[in-house]
Amino acid sequence: MGSDGEGSDSAAEWCAVALDHLVADRPEAALTAARRAITLDHAGEWGHRLASLALERLGSDPEAVLEAEQAARLAPGSWQSRLRLGAALRRVPGRFREAAAHIAAANRFAPEEAGPHALTGDLALLRGEHRRAAAAYLSALHRDGAHAGARVNYGLTLLRWDPPRAHHDPAWTIDPRETGRARRALEVWSRQTRLLPAVAVAVSGALVVTGPVPDVPLGLSGLIVIVLLGSLTFRQARRVRIWSVVPVMLGRDRWLGLSVATAAIAFAAYAASLFVSVADPLWAGLAGIVLLNAPVLVALRVLSEAWRGHPVRALAQLSMAYGERTARRDLGVTLWVVLARVWSVLVVLELAALVAHPASGLAALAVPYLLVRVRDRGGLAGLGALHADRWLAAAVALTFTAALACAAAATASLVAALAPGGVSSGGEQAAAWGWRVALGASAAVVVLFVLRAVRAWWRGAPGPWRASLIMAEPAMEGAGPPVTLTAEVRQALTFSRGVVLASTDSLGPRALAVGAVTSISASGELRLIAGEEAWEAAERDPRVAVFASDQLHPRFWIEVRGVALPDPGSDVLRVTPKQVVVGEYPGRHQRR
Repeated sequence: MGSDGEGSDSAAEWCAVALDHLVADRPEAALTAARRAITLDHAGEWGHRLASLALERLGSDPEAVLEAEQAARLAPGSWQSRLRLGAALRRVPGRFREAAAHIAAANRFAPEEAGPHALTGDLALLRGEHRRAAAAYLSALHRDGAHAGARVNYGLTLLRWDPPRAHHDPAWTIDPRETGRARRALEVWSRQTRLLPAVAVAVSGALVVTGPVPDVPLGLSGLIVIVLLGSLTFRQARRVRIWSVVPVMLGRDRWLGLSVATAAIAFAAYAASLFVSVADPLWAGLAGIVLLNAPVLVALRVLSEAWRGHPVRALAQLSMAYGERTARRDLGVTLWVVLARVWSVLVVLELAALVAHPASGLAALAVPYLLVRVRDRGGLAGLGALHADRWLAAAVALTFTAALACAAAATASLVAALAPGGVSSGGEQAAAWGWRVALGASAAVVVLFVLRAVRAWWRGAPGPWRASLIMAEPAMEGAGPPVTLTAEVRQALTFSRGVVLASTDSLGPRALAVGAVTSISASGELRLIAGEEAWEAAERDPRVAVFASDQLHPRFWIEVRGVALPDPGSDVLRVTPKQVVVGEYPGRHQRR
């Protein structure tokens, strides 16, 4: 058969072609091959799983869900079908809890697989539950250390990453467009409530400085601003149709909540300033609250995001998955976060040396050491990120320069203070130049950051900020082939009269007699006639093993490990195979 499946009438071969196309990131060709497989085998669930994954990559989420649901109907005990359905449903608004239920079932059916644990972590991370997500990703990595998606997203948990729509809980049945509309209205209101009073206060202050201004016109202009803000508030409030969940939204998105709260404080301070004379010091304090509200909030957010989480530990995880495209992107952003943290320490040391005592500047020697430690603990992949982002490399070099210049200036200042005469004068000049270089290099880092951010915004590329961090999407979860039964195994199971079902309970493994294998579906699912004990055992733990002897070859036995689900409608146990083992009974011919 060719690479496109030409000349084949086998559904399995067409599914293999579709899988190859998905690996090569050709979803259109994969969908064509998967649909050909479905046409040839309507009862085969593998084709529906592959079609679902192809449709998801093409952006057709509703159709992807329909295909995944069909796969789960055909093979309810298949962990891959449940995982594929859960992955598809998590993209559909209002069906997040269904997705979690199907992924939990996949985890129950195949706890030894890494995929269900990784997707469990994805669901927790999307809800901002970092500890639960980290535990799930570590479980996945324990089972498959090469699982790139789990490692990248585990790095995000270490960074305490917030999803793009932090205000919205995916488990809500509310349409995310509604919560998004409410969030935009609150953001616009908070910006307007800061901007208008700030402009009014700035104008009033300028008029007071340029000459005496009667209180009445200022008070009248203030009332006009209050009325205008009231009109804008009413306008934005009409756009919020879900006031019942707004408090929860503000709690989930801490920056949105802080923005709204500080805007209300700015409004209250401005309203209070209207009743205070501009000559009163209290008016200056209220005006300062109004004018400095937004800058302080921005500075607080920048510092908070720089010092949030464990970026060096995250770098180590991202370095181990550097071959994955998402890992490379997130690693570069994380390096900017680390640099912001180191830069803030350096600036504090520089200010302390200038304001308090020059000896404080000697501590800046710790900054190069910290950067070297970041390289060692974060992995060598960071060097590749520096090569890929020359702006970042330049910023690191300037930070090194600023730290060394700060330490040199501090040393020169101490020498100047202790040395007499001309030596003291030379030391002061050296210290002055050192401080200029240190402060200039530190300021240049900020300029580089701004230029890099503007360049990223202009090109629509990832910027040097936390908002550019993204999750790694499940690549091929739930796309693997099902376990097939050979003709010999089918015959042995069908005609065997010694079928035994093994399960586990609180006391350990247990064997239960089974009446017979009534039938085997085209996909390999066994239908067993079993007693009530077997049904109860399957409900406790669906992971079972079915043993049978080969009637034609009495020395051989067959073991089918799989997932058993009771089917009350047919009064049978349906066992979906996960592994088939054919063995031989020991005898004299096997003596040592």
